[in-house]
Amino acid sequence: MLFDTHVHLNDEQYDQDLKEVIQNALNTGVEKMVVVGFDRPTITKAMALIEEYDFLYASIGWHPVDAIDMTENDLQWIEELSSHPKVVALGEMGLDYHWDKSPKDIQKEVFRKQIRLAKKVNLPIIIHNREATQDIVEILKEEKASEVGGIMHCFSGSVDTAKECINMNFFISLGGPVTFKNAKKPKEVAKEIPLNHLLIETDCPYLAPHPYRGKRNEPAYVKLVAEQIAEIKEITYEEVVAQTYQNAKRLFGIN
Repeated sequence: MLFDTHVHLNDEQYDQDLKEVIQNALNTGVEKMVVVGFDRPTITKAMALIEEYDFLYASIGWHPVDAIDMTENDLQWIEELSSHPKVVALGEMGLDYHWDKSPKDIQKEVFRKQIRLAKKVNLPIIIHNREATQDIVEILKEEKASEVGGIMHCFSGSVDTAKECINMNFFISLGGPVTFKNAKKPKEVAKEIPLNHLLIETDCPYLAPHPYRGKRNEPAYVKLVAEQIAEIKEITYEEVVAQTYQNAKRLFGIN
């Protein structure tokens, strides 16, 4: 019973073979997935997918790279959609200092607005962080994001940062990079952070785990992430699967 907490099955890379990709995931033991929408087109597709498949859920929000494009209407639309029983989180949201499309001050403002909305509608948040750890942690504290908690998605930070986020009611989610030979930090996090604070994800179609690195990722490969964590922690694969599944269900309020 694997739970992939972060998929982009709404990505155009799956337009030709979505049904096969989903079937492949089910055959591998993936029982639930959260489809993440981060702008108008991907949110619309995520909402359609959760209507079609009973084992799919959605998280909806606005990506920091595109923060400059978000309007008040978009925020209101997200709020309206958030009442859908299968919308289980808001995001991905956060800060991305790698790309320079959206100025930092606009990214921060859009991030704060979404945290406030999450508190209003009482949903956890999914955090996207690229080269912005200090500012993200600061904003999460200032906005009291611990009231709703959430996920540090595809976490690539240090063990100390992970612990700081856990103290703010966040789960640490590991994806494909934990399987990369040279990925020192994710492996340290997998080793040091207790299993009851960990989640697993693919972020597909991005960040495919070894041995598919560089190819299109898919939800079935979340099994490889779980296997790697089990190996690092020197526990059974079944333990990792069972605990991360329960963690995800608890966070998302899924019975």
